[in-house]
Amino acid sequence: MSSSDPKARPKPVTRPPAPVPPSSWAKRTGFKPKFSGETNASDSGQIALPPRSRENENQPDLEAGRARPLPPVVNGEQPVSEKGPAEKDQSVKKRREADGTNKGSSAAAANGHTVNNGAAPQPQQPTRRPSRNEDVVDVLPQNVDDEGFVGRHSHMKYELRDTPGLVPIGLYGFQHYLSMLGSLILIPLVIVPAMGGTYEDTANVVSTVLFVSGVTTLLHSFFGSRLPLIQGSSFVFLAPALAIINSPEFRGLNGNNFKHIMKELQGAIIIASAFQALLGYSGLMSLFLRLINPVVVAPTVAAVGLSFYSYGFPQVGNCLEIGAVQILLVIIFSLYLRKISVLGHRIFLIYAVPLGLVITWAAAFLLTEAGAYSYKGCDTNIPSSNIVSEHCRKHVSRMKHCRVDTSHAFKSSPWFRFPYPLQWGTPVFHWKMAIVMCVVSIIASVDSVGSYHASSLLVSSRPPTPGVVSRGIGLEGLSSILAGLWGTGTGSTTLTENVHTIAVTKMGSRRAVELGACVLIVLSLVGKVGGFIASIPEVMVAALLCFMWAMLAALGLSNLRYSEAGSSRNIIIVGLSLFFSLSIPAYFQQYGISPNSNLSVPSYFQPYIVTSHGPFRTKYEGVNYIMNTLLSLHMVIAFIVAVILDNTVPGSRQERGVYVWSESEAARREPAVVKDYELPFRVGRIFRWVKWVGL
Repeated sequence: MSSSDPKARPKPVTRPPAPVPPSSWAKRTGFKPKFSGETNASDSGQIALPPRSRENENQPDLEAGRARPLPPVVNGEQPVSEKGPAEKDQSVKKRREADGTNKGSSAAAANGHTVNNGAAPQPQQPTRRPSRNEDVVDVLPQNVDDEGFVGRHSHMKYELRDTPGLVPIGLYGFQHYLSMLGSLILIPLVIVPAMGGTYEDTANVVSTVLFVSGVTTLLHSFFGSRLPLIQGSSFVFLAPALAIINSPEFRGLNGNNFKHIMKELQGAIIIASAFQALLGYSGLMSLFLRLINPVVVAPTVAAVGLSFYSYGFPQVGNCLEIGAVQILLVIIFSLYLRKISVLGHRIFLIYAVPLGLVITWAAAFLLTEAGAYSYKGCDTNIPSSNIVSEHCRKHVSRMKHCRVDTSHAFKSSPWFRFPYPLQWGTPVFHWKMAIVMCVVSIIASVDSVGSYHASSLLVSSRPPTPGVVSRGIGLEGLSSILAGLWGTGTGSTTLTENVHTIAVTKMGSRRAVELGACVLIVLSLVGKVGGFIASIPEVMVAALLCFMWAMLAALGLSNLRYSEAGSSRNIIIVGLSLFFSLSIPAYFQQYGISPNSNLSVPSYFQPYIVTSHGPFRTKYEGVNYIMNTLLSLHMVIAFIVAVILDNTVPGSRQERGVYVWSESEAARREPAVVKDYELPFRVGRIFRWVKWVGL
């Protein structure tokens, strides 16, 4: 009988394959969930897949935190994506034509997907279960379209290579940067006053940060990982920068302390950035990736946010009625009003930080103009040490922190100013400060690796190859060299908050990020923009930082979703890493300080003067400086504890959540992946002989 006879055709199996029994899972991983209380992958947050041949997979709802079922497949055709009518179809069609693949391409075969191109259906083979020696570790759920492409996530409005038009890209690019306003501008508002800089110096550094962020973002988008990630001054560099600023040798300086300390920071950043570039372009990063997994990234990044608790609310308390309102507004916008949409945009969730800043600033301005912070016979321009009246001494703190007219940065800033390299002078190089920054550059690379993996799952068909990751880390090193030459005060790296912004705005187009970077460069040339940002009151800056640092800690811990978060192994490792990241630095920071000692620095900067009183007191002053500083940094302790425990304590790959990077050979056979990560302008040909950098 002919196989084309409909009566003789075997009926396709519609039921999903039976789940793996708990007993076999326990045998494969070494755990017995019925007795030890261990949870499985889905219960603990692991995003794992059944065999990829199933096309009716559930798409994840990033907002609701649960799977969203797709409509049933009808007549062997995939349902129309919810992304949009004609615009989505056009963008998908253009992308497929650009990839140059036909139906039944080898890309689908390489990924293990079956595609129905209208031919007679074949008998469906029973789904092969993975053997006991195989590790079921995968990434976000994916589906296959009717041309054999790995389906990108339908929840994204614009995907990695979408170019819908200048106006939509411009609007979404501006939205992307505006939603990350706090991460871009707040660091200069902390470090410049700590260096003794004036409001004018703060405005100039802010303009420089915006300029360097725009330039380095363009470089990273074209020649780095090519993911839509914004480069900027990272909070990873803030703690070591404050430690260098509060070094004992800078306390007795006369003259312009700001420029002298800035040149020291520039020298340390340049050497550390060269080390990071060498780590990436030499291929050492590909080897280092074997030690970096979600269980390492999560506590390391979380420790960065948790380490600034002594600065946040103590500063807010200087003017509680403004700082507390700022925090409450951001919380209300980002949590209670996050579902409210205006013209299809969740404006309260996306713009929680800028909206809270504008409203609080306006309220503080009205209170200032109404005379709420005006006291008879008191002048804010008189230094505190020269105030004789006891009445004025009592209210000087409120006048300084609550009034919004104490800064003259906006009035004194020029309309046009071009940030140029070496604008603060020739950098000064000290090996002890450079070594501290070199270790911190490794932490920044660990942070970026987690961002690369998470963002690639949102906007791309596949994670990058280890070579692409190495290329991105190498370019971040070159970007930090530019930051050191221009004098931003910190290095440049991928902003962790970018992943959250991509998920919230649903904008994954690299063209939007590039256009936004160009707008950022133009704004940096307008001196009044830097002056306006520099005039933000310190209390509002501290209130915003409370939210930003809390977000950073949460984003770091969110990396655990790629591992078995319910595993006792991982719980103990993360718990030990976080606890010791707070406890060991506290020992170093408090060592040798008597309770009644009268320190010359503010209380919120006392954790960063450890070099003068730490427990390391050998005859080598440089060694004392390095050890006391490094072991007082929370993120360094978290990284050391996590990387040692995660790579020595036994555990399966699924339990550890080992990052799955694309294999180079398989990636080269997939035109869509090549289009995602290959270098433009045929620059990739230069790196063909360097196999460890690129596809």
